[in-house]
Amino acid sequence: MAKLSYKTVTDDELKNINEQLAKKDAIDILKWAYSHFGEDIVYACSFGAEGIVLIDLISKVNKNATIVFLDTELHFEETYALIEKVKAKYPTLNIELKKPELTVAEQNEQYGNELWKSSPDQCCKIRKLKPLEEELSKYQAWISGLRREQSETRAHVQFVNRDNRFQSIKVCPLIHWSWDEIWMYIKLHQLPYNELHDQNYPSIGCANCTLPVADGRDTRAGRWANSGKVECGLHQ
Repeated sequence: MAKLSYKTVTDDELKNINEQLAKKDAIDILKWAYSHFGEDIVYACSFGAEGIVLIDLISKVNKNATIVFLDTELHFEETYALIEKVKAKYPTLNIELKKPELTVAEQNEQYGNELWKSSPDQCCKIRKLKPLEEELSKYQAWISGLRREQSETRAHVQFVNRDNRFQSIKVCPLIHWSWDEIWMYIKLHQLPYNELHDQNYPSIGCANCTLPVADGRDTRAGRWANSGKVECGLHQ
């Protein structure tokens, strides 16, 4: 089968592929993705709980896989510490930190201090969207840790998707996993994880835009709290 391409794939092709993969588990989806795309696929990882699960699964399928982290330069120290632990645990994985074109100081000079408060969409565009655009332009496809239960905006995601935002093919192996299953896997395999998860931070982004979440609330309620923003734009 010819390699899938955003420009040429049809709705029927995507439907057929997802029907064929419907009863597969996450590691089977990854095996399909790497066998189909080879080196032409990258995992864009935020190093959240889902990311840790996917990194471990990916290491079992392709020990030399490329993983990119969007380093906004505004992340928690705990996140950077976790990345170093993951690098040590999986030394053959190619883990890259992708920085924005502007430093935080340069952004402050051009757009004013604390742009994430005055215009969070613009801040995300500069520090996340543009860097990911640049990275994904090198590949035909990318892997994401989206799960259907995370939010209404993610409820209909498929294993294999046409990504109109980045003009790419997006593969999401964990769509059927629950939050409890994510943590069962982490605990069972004794994987490193962000210590902030133990402090009521289920979803962890930049330090300036992430708050802890009260028990029983949506796992993404702490992201861009006190604003109407629910996504950074990567998955819209």
